[in-house]
Amino acid sequence: MKDGKVVSMADYKRSERVGDQIRMEIAEILMTKVKDPRIGFVTVTAVAVSDDLRNAKVFVSVLGSDAGRTFEGLDAARPFIRSELGRRLKLRFVPELSFREDHTAEEAEKIYKLMDQMKEPGS
Repeated sequence: MKDGKVVSMADYKRSERVGDQIRMEIAEILMTKVKDPRIGFVTVTAVAVSDDLRNAKVFVSVLGSDAGRTFEGLDAARPFIRSELGRRLKLRFVPELSFREDHTAEEAEKIYKLMDQMKEPGS
């Protein structure tokens, strides 16, 4: 249910369902199959798939300071990850992947700090 309404599968776009599945599969592939030392601790936070299912933006959160090196490793592993997705998913076309850094946690931290500053007396 969403906002008091029953949500059917028709209300949930296919590209969103595919994106959720791709997110889970890529997280699994990164944990178990990819052995590139440049890829540190990453969390796949979201996947945005185009409506035609041809392109997917994979948003990842990188723990540590060397995000550039991590993204080099992810870019190098992209063909392998895509081929693994092809084996695991029943899709006519496996989307082209592009990795993007997710800054949501950093933005949330900034907002919390601003809220704390507003609470302080004399502000």
